[in-house]
Amino acid sequence: MAHNEAADAERAISARIDTSVPSIARTYDYIIGGKDNFAADRAIGDQIITNLPGAPAIAIDNRATLVRAVRELVTTQRMKQFVDLGSGLPTAENVHQVAQRHQPEAKVVYVDNDPIVLAHGRALLEENKFTTVLHADLRNGQEIYDNPATRALIDFDQPVAVIFSAILHHLNDDEDPASLVKFWVDRIPSGSYVFISHFRSLNDPASAEIESVLQASFGRGRWRTDDEIRALFDGLELLEPGIVPAAEWRPAEPLDDELTNWQRLIVAGLAVKP
Repeated sequence: MAHNEAADAERAISARIDTSVPSIARTYDYIIGGKDNFAADRAIGDQIITNLPGAPAIAIDNRATLVRAVRELVTTQRMKQFVDLGSGLPTAENVHQVAQRHQPEAKVVYVDNDPIVLAHGRALLEENKFTTVLHADLRNGQEIYDNPATRALIDFDQPVAVIFSAILHHLNDDEDPASLVKFWVDRIPSGSYVFISHFRSLNDPASAEIESVLQASFGRGRWRTDDEIRALFDGLELLEPGIVPAAEWRPAEPLDDELTNWQRLIVAGLAVKP
């Protein structure tokens, strides 16, 4: 695509941003202290923060766990390629920042279906030749896999880390999130990794309440049980400590306090393709 055509395409995408409708990516950005959000997003974020005061810990723990996982993949497993599906808005300590701090030539493809993610992401990453942002839906795996921008950075004959950070719980059962994970598992070589974090249902009032807020706000999403989350890793070998609350996934330092009920509602796991 020529430069002018690419610029026109981006302007068309930006023109479709409806700031009156709350966005999952922008609401998440607001909850973790970002600035790329609008009144509709802040209204939902404030509802969560006010009515469910422990809920922001979920977003904070999830981001910290993603940082630890990426750092470990680069420093211990020597991973150099990442595909971050449903990446959300660029914020502090994003995948490329963590990975490239330890491996300057680490390559990262961010994918999100929110047009504002493309607008902000492209501006932020304009000078980073090893990172790109795609405006695409993770439900369209083939489109992402075949995209020339993906292929320009990612060599699928070499190990790849595929990230589903706090995104699969935004899909309903009829969208078959397990098949979306399997699509990528089938296309990455042995020695590749898959990271998943997911809202967890404990069949208790706290998890039911926050799930109802998500459904009312965005019209979609489902918490899943431990067994359902484990099934997302089908065909992969889970690494220690398995699927655990995000705060307990390889913490940098021993945890001093017992986890809150809110912190138990987001779990994470990292697995390798044998």
